[in-house]
Amino acid sequence: MAKLVFGKRIAKEAVIRPSAAAVIFDETGEKVLITQRTDNSRWCLPGGGMDSGESVEEACVREVMEETGLEVQVSRLIGIYSSPDSIIIYADGNKIQGFTAIFEAKITGGKLGLSNETLDAGFYSLDDMKEIDLMENSWQRIEDALARVDKAFYR
Repeated sequence: MAKLVFGKRIAKEAVIRPSAAAVIFDETGEKVLITQRTDNSRWCLPGGGMDSGESVEEACVREVMEETGLEVQVSRLIGIYSSPDSIIIYADGNKIQGFTAIFEAKITGGKLGLSNETLDAGFYSLDDMKEIDLMENSWQRIEDALARVDKAFYR
């Protein structure tokens, strides 16, 4: 089970892992696609770790496909997130500090579905998300995307 842990400069005890995730809006531009993880049953943006030999954009596209069945095209960088005050601790004991690129992505094909990494998926408004167990680090990322500013955030 993956667990998000916070503490002053806690990431000193972790390994840095580059990753990417997508903010995908519905047709109205008001709801965001989030997924429920199989490892901890919490909700988050679709995404995951970057593999050797791929770009961060390719990682984003691959992870969205693996987790949701959707084909996407990255349209803009929302921000880079690399807080030294939070880590993810996995069931095997690995401690990871994320270095995560969050992209806005547009659906180009596929069909929304589930995978071995997702229990559920759907489009939710910020108000809807208040009623579910959304991972803490997802809030800032979604709010940054909804701000729709021309330059990327660095957090």
